[in-house]
Amino acid sequence: MSSSPELAGTLSAEALAEKYGLSKSSVRPAFGDYVRDLWSRRQFVVSYARARIYAAYAGARLGSLWQVLTPLLNAAVYYMVFGLMMKAASNVENYTAFLISGIFVFTYTQRSVMEGTRSISANMSLIRTLHFPRATLPFAYVMNELMVFARLGAFVGDIAQIMPFALRTWLYVSGVFFSIPAALAGKPWWIAQLITLNPAAAYIDIVRQSLLAHHEAHSLPNAWPIAIGWALVALVGGFWYFWRAEDRYGRG
Repeated sequence: MSSSPELAGTLSAEALAEKYGLSKSSVRPAFGDYVRDLWSRRQFVVSYARARIYAAYAGARLGSLWQVLTPLLNAAVYYMVFGLMMKAASNVENYTAFLISGIFVFTYTQRSVMEGTRSISANMSLIRTLHFPRATLPFAYVMNELMVFARLGAFVGDIAQIMPFALRTWLYVSGVFFSIPAALAGKPWWIAQLITLNPAAAYIDIVRQSLLAHHEAHSLPNAWPIAIGWALVALVGGFWYFWRAEDRYGRG
């Protein structure tokens, strides 16, 4: 005998869900299941990232070539300001390559942080329509794991407004325009510690070590351990932090 509408109306929402085999669509899955589901969407991550690049430069004659031209044009401006006017080029051999390598690494870092911050808030309609692991969005936006910024940007709208100022400060302390060891000479030890623990400075230094023949005088101590440590923090810690709020994305 089927239950009457009057009887169904006396049941709580939880009882009705249990009676008809329903479950919450926003329940956070187990971490292992979440990782497997995310891995199964890897083709979507790659395809979505390519589609975004195509859409971003669809109206430009040079297309995605601007991904390379933009950092080069920035490097030309910074070379005039820092290399010539502030004479930073006189202290670094092959300053042009030194500057360009730093610009490319930091530009990628900057774009990753900004895009990761907006990856959830900019896709609310998609999140509220389809069920899928939300981590695919920051992955597709940056092809890198910056989940901490993605979660913060999802719930704190002002983060996206603050980020440009924070990134500008980060740019100036990452050794993009100058030799960090030369700049730290005679400075208090705690300033040197903060600068050398900067992840952007470590990654920039590693790239310069691989590209520049005379970079030993300007290299940072322990760049590889610092870079590996930050990579683990961003990947493992950031991913776990993002997953913890999986059932909250799309609300509000």
